[in-house]
Amino acid sequence: MTTENSADDPRFLWRGDFTNAELNALHAECFEHAVLDDDWRKQVSNFSLGWVCLRLQENLAGFVNVAWDGGVHAFLLDTMVSAPWRRRGYARRLVEEAVANARHSGCEWLHVDFEPHLRDFYFEACKFVPTVAGLIRLR
Repeated sequence: MTTENSADDPRFLWRGDFTNAELNALHAECFEHAVLDDDWRKQVSNFSLGWVCLRLQENLAGFVNVAWDGGVHAFLLDTMVSAPWRRRGYARRLVEEAVANARHSGCEWLHVDFEPHLRDFYFEACKFVPTVAGLIRLR
């Protein structure tokens, strides 16, 4: 279920291609840390149901990872859109594509956790519902 448009339009690609370098750069920008040398290809290949890449003018401008328990639960991680492209609905569309593909893959639940400033985005724009959950900080 990949959404592809003309070359000038945003492309939302389920299991889209990316390089480790471009995803490391996007993650560093969006989460405000130094650029790392993580092997994202290996990580998502081993632990994810899929992921969605946002391509604008052929550049990686957004990404969301759909981690998976191997059963009916999937988990959104690392939703990100590059600063010049924010506030245009692209993050919501990344999540919508992730939801559609998780559903199509047979998952029954899609979980997400987030920082308080993202509450309206996930609850209002993306239609997640609040739940009671627990968390232990390990480091």
